[in-house]
Formats: sequence, C-alpha cells, structure tokens
Amino acid sequence: MHRSFQTVLCAALTVFALSAAAQDKTPAAAMAVQSVNIQDVKPDASDAPGYAEQNNAQRGQVQPGNNAPMWRSVGAGAEGYTSLPKSEAPEAGVLIQPFVQYPGSRLTTAGEAWRQVRNNWIIPYGGALLLIALGAVGIFYWRKGMIMLHGKPSGVEIERFTPFERSAHWTNAITFVILAISGIVMAFGKYFMQPIIGDTLFGWFTYLLKNAHNFAGPVFAVSLTVVFFTFLKDNWPSKEDWTWIIKAGGLFGSTEVPSHRFNAGEKVVFWGGVFALGLVVVGSGFVLDKIIPFLDYERGTMQIAHMIHAVATLFMMAMFIGHIYMGTVGMEGAYKGMRTGYVDETWAKEHHELWHDDIKAGKIPAHRTESSGNPARA
Repeated sequence: MHRSFQTVLCAALTVFALSAAAQDKTPAAAMAVQSVNIQDVKPDASDAPGYAEQNNAQRGQVQPGNNAPMWRSVGAGAEGYTSLPKSEAPEAGVLIQPFVQYPGSRLTTAGEAWRQVRNNWIIPYGGALLLIALGAVGIFYWRKGMIMLHGKPSGVEIERFTPFERSAHWTNAITFVILAISGIVMAFGKYFMQPIIGDTLFGWFTYLLKNAHNFAGPVFAVSLTVVFFTFLKDNWPSKEDWTWIIKAGGLFGSTEVPSHRFNAGEKVVFWGGVFALGLVVVGSGFVLDKIIPFLDYERGTMQIAHMIHAVATLFMMAMFIGHIYMGTVGMEGAYKGMRTGYVDETWAKEHHELWHDDIKAGKIPAHRTESSGNPARA
C-alpha cells in the first residue's frame, strides 16, 4: 500500500513538473512566427518605430506576406534587374512609372496621368472641335450655298497650278486623308464604330488603319515639305491681306476682296496649318514612329509626344476642314483649278483680282507650262 502511494505521488510530481516546464516555454514560443498566413500578424506591428521605413525583408519578420515596401518602391519607379540591353529597352526593369502631373491631370503615376489627359481632355474636347468645324461649314453651306461666278465664263483659261504643283498637293492631300481617317478611328472609333461592327472586325480594321497611318506619315512629311517650299513664294504676307482679313474676304457680302494668287485666308492655312502645325505634327509623329536617331524612347517620351501629336493634329484637321470645303463644294471652279490646273479668266478676276491684274500686266505669265494645243489656253 505504501509502495503504491509512492508510485502515484511520483507520477503526479512528474506531470506537474512537465506542465510547469511547458508553461515556462510558452512566452518564447509565442514570439516565434508560427504561420505565414498574413492574418496571423501582430496587431501592434504598425506602431513600432521605423515601421514606415522598413524594407520588404524587415516587414516580413513582423507581418509575413505584407509586400507593401516592395510595391511602394515599384510605384515610385524603382528599377529592378533585367537582362535586356539598355539600348533596346531602357525601361525594361521599371514596372510602374514615377509620379508626374501633366497639364490637365492629377499628380499620379505617369501612365495614369497620360490616360487622364487623353480621356478627359483630348478625346471629348478634340471630338467637339471637329464637330464644331463640320457644323460651321455645314451651316455656311446651308445659308450661302456654293459661291458661284457672278460673270459669264470667258472661255479663256489661265494656268493656276503646274503639273508639279498639283502632284505635290494631291500627294499631300491623299496622305492627309489617310492619316485623318485612321487617326479618327483609332481615337474615336470605339464610340461610333465598335458598337456597330463588333469587337473582332473593329480590332482588325483598326490594326490595318494603324499600319496605314505609320506608313503614310513619312510620305505626308515629305510631301508637306515639298508643298511648303513650292508655294512659299506666293504666300508671303502683303499689305492687301489686312483689308481681306478686316472684311473677312467678303464672304458675308456680295463681292470678294481683291487678293493676289492666294488670299489672306489661304495664307493663314499655309502658315498656321502647313508650316506651324505641320512642323509639330511631323516632329511628334517621327517620335511616335521611332525614326529619330539618338533619342531614348522611354514611356514618358512617347506619352508627351502622343499628347502633342494628338492636339496638333486635331487643330490641323479642324483648319483643313474649311480649306477642303472651299476647294470642293464651297466655291465654283476651285476644284477644277486643282484638278486640271486651269481656271477661267472670269474666275481669276472675281476671286483673285490682284493676281489677275498682274497677269494682264505681264508681271506673271498666264501659262507656265508648255501649251497643250488648246486655243483657249493660248
């Protein structure tokens, strides 16, 4: 009996000792990380000094699975490792661009800032600009109609454009139309075309137009340069242009204001559209086409080039809408002059009286190309 009591007592003491030892080890065990589940974290870890400055390894010790320091660095434009050469991929190691503030955007990452400028400003206001320009010429045509000749055609024709001038103009005009249509579809097509033809067809159509845009761009640039130097001589401002501008060319009256070969309105299109906007459009387009040597084609460079290109082309299209209107349905005989190169003497006298006077005075030849054998052009 005494021996049994000793056995029970020893067993009880052993259990008590093991329980006490386990309790002594409990605090140490609690300090160790027991799980990699992000839910099993210290609730007061964020109150520790230097918490905000911790790197990803330090944060993992107190909050396993919390990668906030890494993504903060990525969002700040930190560059990681990449095996691609810098010359071919200068930003391959940068996942997210650093913060910038483009005109019209909030202070945010560059990609998001570009998206805000495009979607909140360029697309809605650019589209409105084109619609206003189309509406203006539509209203003008509705109220005034085609500007007709007041006198009877004389049957005597004057050479207004040489074959070389017409070739340069039509090359530039055709490439402009390709660029304008493809640009409008790429920018606005998802609003008026994609819902009608569907995603697949719209995707293929936009892809084809995008390639047409890229190939037509350099041709447009060359033809625009040729057009500029070809017509430069007759587009220098003159004192008579001020009278034309003050009277709006006589568009709202019964007679036109006398002008030389090109009136003030055409000169505004030449210097504002062909030269100034053309220079900006071509320069920014070359950046987007990546054909300018020794330039680092980073995302920020392309974003800025795109915004400049889009704004300049929208103003150019709006300006050329008026030019195209006057050269086609807006004025009788204008399209014929660019198509054949010749205009009737009555047309020259009514629309460009000073140019006609110089021709009659012998200061300007009536025919700069060899006669085609037509007596009316002799």
